[in-house]
Amino acid sequence: MHTQQDMEVKLLKGYSWKRCSLAQDKGPLRCHIKKGFILLLTLTFLLSAIVYFSDFTLKTTAPPPGTWYKNVVNQIRSFYMSIEFPYGRDNQAIFIASAPTPKTHQQVQQRATQISKQTTDISVHYHIAHPSNYHYILDEPDKCQESPFLVLMVPVAPHQVEARNAIRSTWGNESTVQGKAVMTLFLVGLTGGSDSEKAQQQLEEESRQHRDLLQSNFVDSYFNLTIKTMVIMDWLATRCPQASFSMKVDSDMYLNLENLVTLLLAPNTPRQNYITGMVMWNRPVVRNKNSKWYVSEESYPEPIYPTYLLGMGYVFSNDLPEKIVEASKEIKAFNIEDAYVGACVKHLGITPSSPPDPSQFRAYLGQYKREDFLRVITTILGSPQQLIDIWKDVKRAT
Repeated sequence: MHTQQDMEVKLLKGYSWKRCSLAQDKGPLRCHIKKGFILLLTLTFLLSAIVYFSDFTLKTTAPPPGTWYKNVVNQIRSFYMSIEFPYGRDNQAIFIASAPTPKTHQQVQQRATQISKQTTDISVHYHIAHPSNYHYILDEPDKCQESPFLVLMVPVAPHQVEARNAIRSTWGNESTVQGKAVMTLFLVGLTGGSDSEKAQQQLEEESRQHRDLLQSNFVDSYFNLTIKTMVIMDWLATRCPQASFSMKVDSDMYLNLENLVTLLLAPNTPRQNYITGMVMWNRPVVRNKNSKWYVSEESYPEPIYPTYLLGMGYVFSNDLPEKIVEASKEIKAFNIEDAYVGACVKHLGITPSSPPDPSQFRAYLGQYKREDFLRVITTILGSPQQLIDIWKDVKRAT
């Protein structure tokens, strides 16, 4: 039974101290063991926290060299750097990387929420994993059984249902063009935020309804667009190698498939090592840290990018995806996905081709004129509804 004195001890000195004083009735060692155990747990927690946050904060907030903190971090990092990775440390993701498949949907969403908070800061040191370090949550592995002539791969944010539906009702609805089979697929990553579980359920329902949705376990964010593009290449290489051509086309694009298929069927269009679109030559690397296109010298040391295709829409012979994936094992990734693909293509000794009529790949057409949209292959639009309206007018009988 507790005495009045014990109650005063509890109030004045705290419950944990009282338990320690009472434990001394059974021997003084028990109190010391408990203190040591608590100290050990505290030290373990602090070391774990140091490991977790050091990559994000050491460069900007670390104490001066020689401090106890940095010595501990260096020892932990030395252990980490001794671990072998399959594709070299420069190609390891600071995100999900090659972690085992999450056991539950809830774990996937919790991880996505945690990581999305980390990827909002442009100062995060950016690495990318080889696409084999990711797996597909939603997949259509048998989609290419009929050997399509052209596969359209659309990277899109998970929440952009309106954009997907607009494409499904316009150019994405065309399955045969000039007698050639055409197929459209959408690729999304993981959602983050408090409503991520609901968003994931909606994606799964959309996938069951349309059978055109692919999802991989990277966090869907602007800074992960290179990962997204490389997962597209991986899917084409592993799930659809029998296609003749493929195209990476953004979700805000107008696409004239008649003109595109005409280009691909032309006798002078190569069937291998071919990639074309809006060609970017001698583009300088942006070093302004306030720019969304900033790339550090550590990520890409050269001042000028290799020749690449603007990511709004470029088409390529379908032998290239596997080669680009292989090249990505050797090329350190950076967060400008179009230029990164250009770096991989350069590594392969392949030069992007200018289209026969470069004016068919347009960034913007300005004020709507039907004859312009009848002539182009791609151009950027302002909204999903604009795509629907223009498509109806272009397709109307004359």
